[in-house]
Amino acid sequence: MRHKWLVFLGAVSYGVLSTIVTKAYGQGYSLGQVVGSQLLTGFVLIWLLALIVKLGERRKEKKGEASVTPGSGIMKLTWKQRLLLLAAGAPTAITGLLYYQSLHYIQNSLAIVLLFQFTWMGVLLQTIVQKKRPHKVVLFTLVILFVGTLLAAGVFERGSGGYDWRGIVFGLLAAVSYTLFVLLSGKAIPSAHPVYRSSWMITGGMLLVFLLFPPTFLFDGTLLQGLLPYGFFLGLLGAFLPPLLFAIGVPSTGEGMAAILGASELPVAVLLSSVVLHEHVSGIQWFGVLLVLLGVALPELHKRWRGGQRPAKAPVSVGGSANSPDVKVLR
Repeated sequence: MRHKWLVFLGAVSYGVLSTIVTKAYGQGYSLGQVVGSQLLTGFVLIWLLALIVKLGERRKEKKGEASVTPGSGIMKLTWKQRLLLLAAGAPTAITGLLYYQSLHYIQNSLAIVLLFQFTWMGVLLQTIVQKKRPHKVVLFTLVILFVGTLLAAGVFERGSGGYDWRGIVFGLLAAVSYTLFVLLSGKAIPSAHPVYRSSWMITGGMLLVFLLFPPTFLFDGTLLQGLLPYGFFLGLLGAFLPPLLFAIGVPSTGEGMAAILGASELPVAVLLSSVVLHEHVSGIQWFGVLLVLLGVALPELHKRWRGGQRPAKAPVSVGGSANSPDVKVLR
C-alpha cells in the first residue's frame, strides 16, 4: 500500500506544475526563465542525491557488504554512456518547453488534457512500428480517450472558435514529443542506477535549455528577486521528487496500476485550474476528465477481470515507462 501512495504522490506533484507555471507567467517571467530555473533546481537536487548514494555505496564496499551492481555507479559509466544519457535528457526539455509554451495561449485545464493524448499516440506508434493490429480492448480504450478528450476540452460547448490554435498546436506537439520520449527512453542505458541515470538526463535537458535560452537570470538578479521560489518548487515537484517516487513505487505496484495511479495528475491539474486559477470547468468537462481516466485504467481493469495477460501494453503513466520506472518528463 505504501508504494501505491508513493506513485500517487508523484502524479499529484506533476499535476501541480502547470498551475505554478501559470502563476509565474502572471508575474512576468518568460518561458526560458521558468524552465531554466526549474531544471537548475532539479540539477542541484538530483546530483546531491547522487552524491549521497555514491557515498553509501563506498561505505558498503569498505565494509565488504553487497557489491555494487555493475554499471550502477557514476564512475562505472563510460563517457559514451554519459553522452547517451545527456542526449536522452534532451526530449524531456523539449516536451516541457512545448507544454509550458501552450500555457501562454490556452487554459491550464485544456493544456493538460492535450498532453494526455500521449496515451493513444503511444498505442498508435507501437502499432505502426510493430505492424500488429491492437486488441479490441485497446481500440475501445482509444475511443473512450478520444470522446473524453473532446468533452474535457469543452469542444461541444465552445465550438472551434473558442481557442487560440497556437496553444492547441503546442499542446499536441508536447504530447507527440513525450510519446517519442517514452518509447525510446528505455533504450538509454537501462542498467544504470536510476539516480545516476536521472542525474545525467536532467543535466542534458538543462544544457539544451540553457543553449536555447541563455540563463541570464543567474546574473541579472532575476533569480533572487522573485523567480527562485517558482523555480525551486517546479524543480522539486517536477524534475526531482516524482521520478524518485516512481522509481521506488512502480516496481512494487506494477506498470498497470502505476498507469492508473499516475493518471491522477489530470484531475489534480484541472481541479487546481478551477480553484486556484479560477478557470471555468463545466460539469461536461469534468465528465470528460472521468472518461479519460477510465480510458487509462481500462486495459489494467480488463486484465484483472480476465485474470490473464494484458492484451497490449497499457498507456504508461505520466511519470515513467515500462522499461524505465525512473523516466520522467519536464513539465
